[in-house]
Amino acid sequence: MGGPVEFPRVWAWQADDNDPSVPGPILRTTEGNAMEVTLDNTDGRRPHTIHFHGVRKTWKNDGVPTTTGIQVPAGEKHTYKIPANVPGTHFYHCHFQTHRHIDMGMYGIFRVDPEGYEPADREYFMTVKDWDSRVPRKWAGNADFTYDAASRNPDVFTVNGKSAPRTLHPEEGAPIIVDEGDSVRIHLVNGGYMSHPMHIHNHRFQRVEKDGGTIPEAARHDMDVTNVAPAERHTIEFTADADPGIYLMHCHKVNHVMNGTFYPGGMLTGVVYRSVMDTDIFNQLMEYAGYST
Repeated sequence: MGGPVEFPRVWAWQADDNDPSVPGPILRTTEGNAMEVTLDNTDGRRPHTIHFHGVRKTWKNDGVPTTTGIQVPAGEKHTYKIPANVPGTHFYHCHFQTHRHIDMGMYGIFRVDPEGYEPADREYFMTVKDWDSRVPRKWAGNADFTYDAASRNPDVFTVNGKSAPRTLHPEEGAPIIVDEGDSVRIHLVNGGYMSHPMHIHNHRFQRVEKDGGTIPEAARHDMDVTNVAPAERHTIEFTADADPGIYLMHCHKVNHVMNGTFYPGGMLTGVVYRSVMDTDIFNQLMEYAGYST
């Protein structure tokens, strides 16, 4: 499988006293429960902003410095007032020199649960991303090239900031661990610059939300691939009703499921039935993932 894939430097969001992370922390609220989000850049080195997709907000809270005149320079902080008026799964990211700052890791998920939200047995949030590994190497001083978004060359592909096989790690990765009969809900967000057709093996799902809009039941149908464009958010649901086993979930652009010349890798994780987590094949996968069972 190759790997692990590691970048020498990223720019990460950090919430309160938690560790910095890529993608950033999931910001979650309920419909009607507005949020105040303070971007504290007092220890930073460069300007940043936060732009929230999906919800309707005031002009000054849009997070775009060129149209609002508001940015958060190094050494300062700023509070955004974000209403929770559009239920669904949304996306946030830095909008200062967007092409660089997203590619350094400054993106995350923003979720507004609707009134009366009914949880599934299993719920997962997944952000997929394509990366040009020269960019973090450049900012770490390890690559000598002039950054040009037009000549971007993605060569690393991740789920929740990890490439397979690390994605299968039960604690640090993003496996979809289920029990037989579970209802499963996955919120997929594309934080990258390319479309990613996400496919699940041996399960049929329905897309129930897209970009903060509920898809009417009459428009839903069973499927096994959903193509997530940049910044799109798809929520899919299925029942864990397959023969218990380990089933891949991956981008079906096959070169996105590689770590360099090694296959499989990259933008790949899996649906793992808990009843097979004591098998030899699962233990072998965990050895690849760096997990001690």
